[in-house]
Amino acid sequence: MTPLRGELRAFAGRLRSLALVILLLIALGTLGFMLTEHDSVWEAFNRSLDIIATTGSIPAPDDTGGQIVKVLLTLLGVGTLFYALVTVAEFFVAGHVSQMLADRRAARMLTALTDHHIVCGFGRVGRQVARDLRAAGARYVVIDPNPHNVESAQAQVGVRAILGEPSDDESLRQAGIERAKAIVACVDSDAENIFITLTARELRGDIVIVARASEDGSESKLRRAGADRVISPYKSSGTEMARLALHPQVSGSVGLSAEDDYRVEEIEVAAGAKGVGMALADVRGGSIIAALRRDGRFEPQPAGDLVLQAGDVIVALGTPRTMERLEALFA
Repeated sequence: MTPLRGELRAFAGRLRSLALVILLLIALGTLGFMLTEHDSVWEAFNRSLDIIATTGSIPAPDDTGGQIVKVLLTLLGVGTLFYALVTVAEFFVAGHVSQMLADRRAARMLTALTDHHIVCGFGRVGRQVARDLRAAGARYVVIDPNPHNVESAQAQVGVRAILGEPSDDESLRQAGIERAKAIVACVDSDAENIFITLTARELRGDIVIVARASEDGSESKLRRAGADRVISPYKSSGTEMARLALHPQVSGSVGLSAEDDYRVEEIEVAAGAKGVGMALADVRGGSIIAALRRDGRFEPQPAGDLVLQAGDVIVALGTPRTMERLEALFA
């Protein structure tokens, strides 16, 4: 339960309690006037309601008993109504209504969101994932149990963030898992990433799941849980650092045109894809096919007349637009 929902529930509980107190006062006042003033039930009820509402349209009782009942009803009734007024004013002044309306607007925006990515965890890795998704123009939703991380995510224009456990069914449904394109499980705990993967795979069997693994033994567990891709940041960074130490003359990245933003990708040719049965020369477009991996064999600079088969993995260099074209051909 979010803090706002908890406060709303507490506010509704206080209003229910106040309503019960007022009804009880009216009932006791009705009984009191029936005994002291010998009024009928309807007359006693009207007299009690007139006193509690401070209307003053009915004359005051004549005998001492009725006057005592009136004084008690006046003190208790006015005090209860004043407390109810303070409760409602406090709710509005604290900004709960505006927050509730903002949450409803965000919920409507999430309902209309499609083909987006769900980033589970907004720590160091999650923030980098979000930056890269934003740079690529992709839409994404953040789920994190830490209010500070959620506020940091919402501070970015156009970013939608949900406060909750990423492994909860409700949080994933609220993030629109039924309409999402992929899920990135990148919280700090491998166990939590496994739970996220299991839950996401159970809710939707065809969604792409990319998970983070800190320990070597967690990679196989994440794959068994249903992750399509498992990334170990520590292993990747360690491999790169060792490579640079062994080959100091090789730079870690190649500086290409900043305007084109070239990138290198490995793309697998899926069964039934449009690119199956086509020659490399017919599918490369504006990209460069640097290598091809087939049946465990690695072939650099493959010939242009090579016909692609399902299960082939090509290594291509190109702009984001050309890479998206290849991914669409081989999806």
